Amino acid sequence: MTKDVIALTPEMPDLPTLLAGLYAGGPDLGVNTTADGAVVQLCGPDGRPLVSVEAPILVQVPGETFRLLGHTVADGPVWWTEARASTAVAEAARLAGSFAGRLATVLGGTVWPPEAATTDVVPLTTDVSAIPAPATGSPAVDVLTATTAVVIQDRPLIAMTSWLSDALRSAATAERALQIVTPPTARLTLPTRAALRGLPNRWVVQDAEHGYYDGLSGAVLHWKTGTFTPVHDEQGATRVAEAFGPRPDTDGRQLILTLRTRHPADENLVLGRALETAFRHLTGAPPAGWSTAEPVNLPWSARQLTDLARSRAPRPTWLVAVGHPDRPAVATVRVLRTPAGVEEDITLALGYGGDETPPLDAIEELATVLDAKHGLVTLLTSLRAARRDLTVPPRLEAPPVPVAFTLGSAEVEAIGQSRAGHPPLGPTPTGLGPAGKPALHYVFGNGFTTHSVSVFQRLIQHLTRE
Repeated sequence: MTKDVIALTPEMPDLPTLLAGLYAGGPDLGVNTTADGAVVQLCGPDGRPLVSVEAPILVQVPGETFRLLGHTVADGPVWWTEARASTAVAEAARLAGSFAGRLATVLGGTVWPPEAATTDVVPLTTDVSAIPAPATGSPAVDVLTATTAVVIQDRPLIAMTSWLSDALRSAATAERALQIVTPPTARLTLPTRAALRGLPNRWVVQDAEHGYYDGLSGAVLHWKTGTFTPVHDEQGATRVAEAFGPRPDTDGRQLILTLRTRHPADENLVLGRALETAFRHLTGAPPAGWSTAEPVNLPWSARQLTDLARSRAPRPTWLVAVGHPDRPAVATVRVLRTPAGVEEDITLALGYGGDETPPLDAIEELATVLDAKHGLVTLLTSLRAARRDLTVPPRLEAPPVPVAFTLGSAEVEAIGQSRAGHPPLGPTPTGLGPAGKPALHYVFGNGFTTHSVSVFQRLIQHLTRE
């Protein structure tokens, strides 16, 4: 298990400052580097990593420290320097706190969590030679088996940090599952939830009263043959943890847009325009920032996003974008090179309180613009009762209810306008754009009736029938 401590400073920690921080353990400890120099490790005399420090990140997006940590810093960019301490060694957590505290003291910053900050020298008294060495060189992975990489996190909010992103990528390359273990008080960001949605990856909740259970499905879990697997009853059905039961209805709402765009693989192509258009229509402003992990650290730039995706092609590129602090909005984007061109798979979620009305009346105009200018393939609009802050708790939540579905004009043409425009069981679509080559917009309701789910399913079956 590891403990995370983060130094948030107005200035970049330079090499002398980092070395002063790493001297928190006194002269007897060593320093090592890994991940091609991107991670510095404070090590015991036997070379065992005690604290791993990631290269500082300049966070230029307003509100990110509060969104992810609940920690407010002064206005302006902030350098985020994250340290992970191994809890296999008693002094490691204090070493991480002293490292972060020294950076904050020298550079005039703050530490999260605040109670971890210190500038004390922490001598190593534990006999580390008696403690088994970690089975992995990745600072994010706590347990590694033949089938599974386990990450144990005790943060209140589990973000898709570069640590986790690297662990997920390494696990997938080795055909292992990634399983994140947290206490029941933890929540996930939407990017982390999306990454763990597909089995065998799991969010494993460790509850003192109820044992282990899946934070997304509620399935009771146990550790068996090197991985967390479901526990079945006598009839073979998966047991559901009592702690996963539904809570009183929240007054929050989430508007969720799932869209795909397709573009010719042209040298003048600029990606991210569809997402920017959706943000402008629904929030009145473009995204505040984007990144390949959380915290989202770069100011929004469709051109820079495109340059990154082009440099990685034909490999896919996964990105995160966020809105401004006054309107919770988080999006994930996956850019794919396919035989048909360049495709963007986008999921955008926006949060609203009980006294706020999601802008459903803006969806039809948005769909029209996406089809006319940004190569819309499909757009599904849904509503769900869930937290305004867009975080995911480990309990049963209402599923999204379809509100509308838009089929892009090129897809209508491929399916056939007569067939796409006349589903036998409804709903009757509205044509968007030119009458000769319209996109079709199907409306299911206002998001309050679960009947919309079956209507949407029947429509998709009709549209995809051979």
